[in-house]
Amino acid sequence: METIQVPTGSIVVGIDGSAASDQALAWAREQAELEHRPLTLVYGVAPNTAWLDQGGLDRSAILESMRTDGVSIVERARESILQKSPGLEVHLVVRMVDPRVALLDLSGEAAMIVLGSRGRGPVRSLLLGSVGLAVAQHASCPVIILRPRKIGAVHQGVLVGVDGTDRSRATVEVAYRLASQRSLPLTVLYCFWDAVSAVNGASGVPDGEDGLDAQRLVLSEVVSGMGEKFPDVHVRLRLARGLPDNCLVEASRDMDMVVVGTHPHNTIEGLVFGDVSRGVLEHAKCIVTVVPAAAAADAAPA
Repeated sequence: METIQVPTGSIVVGIDGSAASDQALAWAREQAELEHRPLTLVYGVAPNTAWLDQGGLDRSAILESMRTDGVSIVERARESILQKSPGLEVHLVVRMVDPRVALLDLSGEAAMIVLGSRGRGPVRSLLLGSVGLAVAQHASCPVIILRPRKIGAVHQGVLVGVDGTDRSRATVEVAYRLASQRSLPLTVLYCFWDAVSAVNGASGVPDGEDGLDAQRLVLSEVVSGMGEKFPDVHVRLRLARGLPDNCLVEASRDMDMVVVGTHPHNTIEGLVFGDVSRGVLEHAKCIVTVVPAAAAADAAPA
């Protein structure tokens, strides 16, 4: 399974047999059906085998057992998927490498990568930081992290954060596509900093507030042409005061998904604004989609 040729444009999902990865698998299956794409299940494990030699244990037997466990996990997952979606094209990848390496290696050819927010075993509480965060920050394709959501709550669709630059275009297009595919409304949010923000922190701006023509122009420009491409998406343009990550995390409480872009920033941007996508990944109250700067619009989910 290490040398399998994964189809270009596949929906890739990382699994490890945990409940969180089962949720990611279910979401990825739905997305693969919506997009009419193949689904690739990836299991990666990087064994620390130094202690095996010291303990006089059979290193090769231990590694083979770990690999067999991985194969069993992905095969059971495939059976579960095909019971629900018998016509879906499903591929399996098991690699004895760090899961981050396995997933990032596939990101160049994948349409998107889907991950749960927590894993199993001794690194359970660190999975988002060690795997999900690394993949989201460095993948060449959009990455979806299924953060825990409040079950039964009414959510208001997809939220996308924009920064008023051309870098927002690919992020906005991914958000429009996801909203269209899942028949959800879309909120486009532009956050800005002013004296009110310094005193009160993150807060939404009433739709009719005066004196914000420049900010509203940013919103109208970033969604220009999207309505023609996605006429079925109901869109709301919103402004908020405060740092972007704080505004997006607060707004995510009422959303099904928040979409953010990630891109290299200069030193000043990093000191003033920090890493918006990382802040949202760690604290959002809904599913998070991270879109890399390298993801051109035509490479976004279709």
